[in-house]
Amino acid sequence: MAAAMQRIEAAALTGRPAPDPPRVAWRKQMRQRVLDAARDLTCEAGWDQVSLSAVAALAEVSRPSVYKEFGNRAGLGRALVVLETQQFLTGVADALYPGMPDSHACLRAAILHVLQEADNRPLIRAVITAARKGSDSLLPYLTARADPIFDAGQTLVQGWLASRFPQQPTEAVEVAADIIVRMTISHLILPADEPHLTAQRLATAALKLLP
Repeated sequence: MAAAMQRIEAAALTGRPAPDPPRVAWRKQMRQRVLDAARDLTCEAGWDQVSLSAVAALAEVSRPSVYKEFGNRAGLGRALVVLETQQFLTGVADALYPGMPDSHACLRAAILHVLQEADNRPLIRAVITAARKGSDSLLPYLTARADPIFDAGQTLVQGWLASRFPQQPTEAVEVAADIIVRMTISHLILPADEPHLTAQRLATAALKLLP
């Protein structure tokens, strides 16, 4: 207790956040090592081939520690995708806010970022490549299950549309955001054309939904 108070007082004096207690710091480091190991193994062989034992061995932590932190294999998969999604959507948000003055050009740039950046991220590229071959059970975390990428992406786009088209009914904004996210993810999995052309077409079609 005394040590904790000393950290808080030191932080107040220096204006810096208090350092984590050793146990908390170790847990954060362990969690990151496990996620890094899971990402490396997924990129190498696909999520279908990833076991908690292999992840624990690569991260140099015990298997019980992995179970305690993530619950099970599904919990690890979800945590991995949540982390990747947070980093991925940061780039999308940067394209939208403040974004180009022209709303069509701004939306087109954000969609193009998604289509191109997905190929630059090894984990997402590995999942999508496996999905195109009819495999990889990590795909549902990126597409169908509640959060992270679908709900988070829809919230992001919906907020942007509402800020750009404040006179539009909420229902119209929600429908447009839903279609933008669904169609963009669909083109990630099964591309129909060159990314620039796809982004142009999706942005045009989506904004036509706003009367």
